[in-house]
Amino acid sequence: MKAKELVIDKWVNAPEGFELKVKDSSIKIIHVFQMLCPGCVYKGIPQTQELYSKFNSDDVKVVGLHSVFENHEAMQPHALKVFISEWRLPFPVAIDKRLEGEWMPETMKAYQLEGTPSLIIIDRDGSLKLKHFGLIDQEKLEIFINELINNKKVG
Repeated sequence: MKAKELVIDKWVNAPEGFELKVKDSSIKIIHVFQMLCPGCVYKGIPQTQELYSKFNSDDVKVVGLHSVFENHEAMQPHALKVFISEWRLPFPVAIDKRLEGEWMPETMKAYQLEGTPSLIIIDRDGSLKLKHFGLIDQEKLEIFINELINNKKVG
């Protein structure tokens, strides 16, 4: 299954001009979260920080996607920037685009995500390799990512 491009308002905590394209010859690991989601804050974000420290490179891009589907007024971009600073997030974070009057943001809708935390992994060729709601065992996840990385050397 081909992955869909992220539909975002903007990137925060990222270098100027940062982009993430589905077909950019890297593996993409996207942690979908909300800053007021306890499972995201206490489990998903630490896992993503660990993935970032182990895998982030030119070959593997680890990013966050802030997909707000509840408490819209409390989770504005300025609050997200404070959250990123307070939690010392090292990875870029995209803000999922929300259409006025819609409760579910665009990328979340495009991927038919059930909630947060969710994880999306896209391979080098733009194919969706994983879409998962909830938490994933760290060891199994790292084995899966290493298999994707090593496929480059096989071909």
